[in-house]
Amino acid sequence: MSVESDLFATASENLEPLAARMRPQSLDEVVGQSHLLGAGQPLRRAIESNTPHSFILWGPPGVGKTTLARLVSVYSDALFLQLSAVFSGVKDIRSAIDQAREAAARGRRTVLFVDEVHRFNKSQQDAFLPHIEDGTICFIGATTENPSFEVNTALLSRLRVYRLKSVSATVMSGLVSRTIERCYPQIAISEAFCEGVASLSDGDVRQALNLIELAINLADGNAAETALDEALLAELRSTGTRRFDKGGDVFYEQISALHKSVRGSDPDASLYWYARMLDGGCDPLYIARRCIRMASEDIGLADPRALQLALDATAVQERLGSPEGELAIAEAVVYLACAAKSNAVYTAFNAATALAKESGSAEVPMTLRNAPTALLKDEGYGEGYRYAHDEPGAFAPGAQYFPDDVAPVQLYEPTDRGLEGAIKEKLDRLRAMNRQAQQGKGA
Repeated sequence: MSVESDLFATASENLEPLAARMRPQSLDEVVGQSHLLGAGQPLRRAIESNTPHSFILWGPPGVGKTTLARLVSVYSDALFLQLSAVFSGVKDIRSAIDQAREAAARGRRTVLFVDEVHRFNKSQQDAFLPHIEDGTICFIGATTENPSFEVNTALLSRLRVYRLKSVSATVMSGLVSRTIERCYPQIAISEAFCEGVASLSDGDVRQALNLIELAINLADGNAAETALDEALLAELRSTGTRRFDKGGDVFYEQISALHKSVRGSDPDASLYWYARMLDGGCDPLYIARRCIRMASEDIGLADPRALQLALDATAVQERLGSPEGELAIAEAVVYLACAAKSNAVYTAFNAATALAKESGSAEVPMTLRNAPTALLKDEGYGEGYRYAHDEPGAFAPGAQYFPDDVAPVQLYEPTDRGLEGAIKEKLDRLRAMNRQAQQGKGA
């Protein structure tokens, strides 16, 4: 080979991203997925036994979904075809199927990998069904979203689902160390730097490798005395963001964790999840609106101040923005977590909604109708109505307020927590008076 050829080969290698150079070439090189690829695990057995089946890989970005699909084709000596649901259409699907048929005619299998499969619409997803069933393709889909919600039932029923996990910080730190030793042996690294990159990558191998490349560029990786130190790590931190996909699984998982922490009266965990969502780029106003929901659903009349505080925090965020608004929301989050809890109103409202649908257009009792005209008074509107303020204690025992053909039912069951405890005592007393009045009528 000529000197000129050597130069071009070196340049080509340097232009290739580190993530591509470090792509695993065997199952043993895939990190962080031992629950699927460990000795004796079903997916590993299927791949190594050369009996691949169609499946979906579900997991966060940068954990090896594309790599695993490629390895399936390598281990089974199959043609590897790749489509992206973001850029491909029906024409691309047909072209891939035609290539798979040609390979089958030559006695070779085809692995068709579809990245971001959840972005295909129903008809596009259905286009794969006959070719999976007749064995034309071994279909492997990749998605960051829950396939139960995003993949058609017809397609999902023909596939196994394997869930990939974020790579742990410990495993990632080891990968960072090995990568630098292998690709940049002239560079000195510390354990603290490896742990820092592992933390910044947030379980994403591709992100970790990109951060290594960025660190090398920032540190002048061609210099003989290059070292990756704490100062460089600080620069990397300014470029990193946590994984947070608005509208995706992680988004709903984290808001669920915040809501459940508040409901569970844990102010520390509540603040943590609130900070995690802000760190990932969530709109503070979204969290403020969820606080309003928590105050109504999980606290209710046990502490009516919670709803007002949530509304106040929302108003501060709308008027002042960050950081004042974020601090006000943090105050609301802590208060909600510490407040007395009751879902009695929430439960009663749901029951009332169901009863209203069941009872249909039951008429308003005549006693409860206003009689603003003489005609309506002659028709009996308002006849027999007992004005509560004229009754002892401003309460009319035995009065009926449900429609005549809807049996009275107790929907609201207050707890004995917070202010609702006082409400419960009062309602228990009034309901007892109602029972006595009803018994008197029966007598």
